[in-house]
Amino acid sequence: MVNIKKIIDLSQPLYHNCPGWATYKMTTVNYEAVYPVDGFTAERLDLNVHTGTHMDAPFHFYPDGKKVDEIPIGQFFGEAVPINLFGIAPEEPIGRKHLEPYADKVKPGDIVLLCTGWSEKRGYSNDYYYEWPFLSREGAEWLVEKQVKGVGIDGLSIGGWAEGNGPPAHEVLLSNEVWPLEELNLTEELFTEERWFLSAAPLKLQGFGGAPVRAVAIKFE
Repeated sequence: MVNIKKIIDLSQPLYHNCPGWATYKMTTVNYEAVYPVDGFTAERLDLNVHTGTHMDAPFHFYPDGKKVDEIPIGQFFGEAVPINLFGIAPEEPIGRKHLEPYADKVKPGDIVLLCTGWSEKRGYSNDYYYEWPFLSREGAEWLVEKQVKGVGIDGLSIGGWAEGNGPPAHEVLLSNEVWPLEELNLTEELFTEERWFLSAAPLKLQGFGGAPVRAVAIKFE
């Protein structure tokens, strides 16, 4: 029997008009049936799949890249290492100087979580929409060198707004089949442990370049 010591939900909620990428249509929720009339409730959710907590597949940037349903499901489960970047400046590129202190902790096959504190800002402010710290090219290259399989961040994107949603971080990661996990809810509670088991399976959307994720950090006894 497996005993679980702690579980942390790392996902941001989806709801009507929730925050998302500034140039995308807002998320909407409508009701196709309501209990007083129909005897049951059924909702319709209209969203860009790169809204809320989600992952990017190589197809997001590369026409010949793997789509969500083509990535082996095992890639979305594994050991995760939180990196404490709380206090980092708005729009600051995350590079080698931020990551090197964790060089001995990051192992091949790990999923790295870049904890900038930005999930606490989730809302409709300029801070959240345009000024999150992001992964630089050299930071992405460092992570590829460490042979990680996934990289998560609590901002809207792994890349910066000024870079146009991603280049070069997306390009470096996705060309090496390292999947980004974006708009996570990463809190200081993650630093109660050095390593977690992460479950971050996306919806099985056939032919898509991204998909919503319910990300959960688990610590076993």
